Amino acid sequence: MMAPSRLIVVLVSTLALLFFSHEEAGEIGVNYGMVGGDLPDPASVVRLLRKSGITSVRLYDANATVLKALANTGIKVMVMLPNHELAAMAAAPSHALRWVRSNVAVHYPATQIGLVDVGNEVFLKDKNLTPQLVPAMINVHAALVRLGLDAAVKVSTPLALTALEESWPPSSGRFRDDIAQSVMKPMVDFLRRTGSYLSISAYPFFAYIAQPDKISLDYALGNPNPGVRDDNTGLMYHSLLDAQLDATYFAMEKLESASMVLADSKDTSATPGVYPSETGFPSYGRPTPTPPSPSGGARRLRAARDGCPAASVANAQAYNNNLINRVLSGATGTPYRPDADMDMHIFALFNENLKGDRPDDVEQFFGLFYPNMTKVYDFDFHRAALASWCVANASAGAAALQAALDYACGHGADCGAIQPGGTCFEPKDKLAHASYAFNSYYHHNGRARGTCDFHGAAYVVYHEPAGNCDPNASRCVANAAAGEKALQEALDYACANGADCSAIQRCGPCFEPNNVVAHASYAFNSYYQRKGRARGTCDFAGAGSVVYRAPKIGKCLLPSKAWIL
Repeated sequence: MMAPSRLIVVLVSTLALLFFSHEEAGEIGVNYGMVGGDLPDPASVVRLLRKSGITSVRLYDANATVLKALANTGIKVMVMLPNHELAAMAAAPSHALRWVRSNVAVHYPATQIGLVDVGNEVFLKDKNLTPQLVPAMINVHAALVRLGLDAAVKVSTPLALTALEESWPPSSGRFRDDIAQSVMKPMVDFLRRTGSYLSISAYPFFAYIAQPDKISLDYALGNPNPGVRDDNTGLMYHSLLDAQLDATYFAMEKLESASMVLADSKDTSATPGVYPSETGFPSYGRPTPTPPSPSGGARRLRAARDGCPAASVANAQAYNNNLINRVLSGATGTPYRPDADMDMHIFALFNENLKGDRPDDVEQFFGLFYPNMTKVYDFDFHRAALASWCVANASAGAAALQAALDYACGHGADCGAIQPGGTCFEPKDKLAHASYAFNSYYHHNGRARGTCDFHGAAYVVYHEPAGNCDPNASRCVANAAAGEKALQEALDYACANGADCSAIQRCGPCFEPNNVVAHASYAFNSYYQRKGRARGTCDFAGAGSVVYRAPKIGKCLLPSKAWIL
């Protein structure tokens, strides 16, 4: 058995190695569309971006007013060359040079332009321009080279997923026959050669709404779910977005270019990355038989299961917050590419009232903000705001857990609560006690990188684990013994006096299980937290009681403010 002093040395060395070897996480940004009649001016938008902690923005043109407003802000910018310019760009390198000079070089480096998107979903929107796409990309890149900007500014083009002939299972992913060898092969070779990546417009929303009887909503949103297995590879997918990304990786490998990495190779270093330059979820809107996608094209929509609309504030908030948390945490890999780096851009910054065909078109409601610059729902792009917990890894084994637990308790963790008689002593289980100690140590050290490893005995999670115990983070739950009548009266009181009960309404994320005890627990806890957990605010004439361990009711974990920094 390793001596305690030796274990400490190993732990410290491991933590230091993890700290100094960690690469920067990917970038999470937004798409700034301007198809609205009531949008704020660019200067106001830039102030909003900075206030919100949004560090990257993607444009659908190279609007000079916007680019000037973004100057000297440190915000990374992606510009787009519109489809109608493709033919001229492909035909004349001189035209590409003029465009790059007047739309990129004139603004750089004051405005941190890092990418030029050549066209937008060309295969979907302007099929007749397909032969001109790669030549236009080559000429734009050549212009950047001539101006000495090619190291800083890359070239790509966003593809709609309709470019894939097959996307499930991901290992069967392949491009359509009409574009695979003629367009995608030279494009991927160009991206690899220039150090760029493939951009895709990925919308799990549309896949879900088309097949709600076959696709789980939690799987589409990226919420915790049992997952779906690709039987060809044995890989498990817990996110439809991951499946779409990996399908694109497999499709690239099937091109079988001599300069590409083939599908059966273990070396994937030469395969360009796949970045979702456009992804999001609408907060409202009525599905129609054939609405266009957010950036064009027709997709067939149907009603969601149980009569509940897929386009809802709760679903949009879940999807986009899952994206934000994922990228900020550095978890940008996929099952097939676990070490892949990835930038993502959420569609869209604003609700845009001139999109779609009618006032309630789902097209208009993908925004994070209303045009008056208030949030549609809560989110936070600031890395420091990302809530995280450190939990024990059961597979580490009892001896490793005990050694790491002892180390945590001896080096800053407050372990009084897991001593006999303490608030978190039960359950008397090594895994539970280790999770408590590891989490206390992790937060005591400011959640610094490397402070939740313990030589492999722990790992970080970004959803509060069910059963998490914290003596400083109390919750209020319903007392079933009070009876249904008393619980209903107290529930009504809580909802009418400050509790946010929207989540327990029909179609809300916490509606199930549909019973008074579950709904009362949610309402009581909301009331209690909003009142600052003041004494007496979790009584409800005996219908409520305070607990210190995170209770899970159905799919909902009752929230606490304790670890939200």
